[in-house]
Amino acid sequence: MPILGIGIDMVKVPRMEGIIERRGRPFLDRIFTEAEQRYCFQHRMAPLYFSGRFAAKEALLKAMGTGLGNGVSFREIETLRASTGKPSIQLSGRVRELADQKGVYSIFSSITHDGDYAIAQVVLEGKV
Repeated sequence: MPILGIGIDMVKVPRMEGIIERRGRPFLDRIFTEAEQRYCFQHRMAPLYFSGRFAAKEALLKAMGTGLGNGVSFREIETLRASTGKPSIQLSGRVRELADQKGVYSIFSSITHDGDYAIAQVVLEGKV
């Protein structure tokens, strides 16, 4: 299957922590789904997990080549943890439409954290 796109993003965790402290729930509700918020708040270092998910959303948009234009919302990109522990990205709304138009068949993602940084990579695979 051909690779249709690859994206990577890095988020500084203290920056995300500051944004969450300043903007609070309105920021979280604009960027993250309820399921993402539940998952992140399960952890003592919630900003670390929010940073990883934000990086995954950005990496997905880079892989798609669309950015946030075209009526796209961050909440249409949901990064959850599969039963295996691996990050799983689900698309909805306009992002799903754009992915379908591009021929995206599978989305592979990886999130890592080290010190003050969270990094995510996304690879989009298409049908032959």
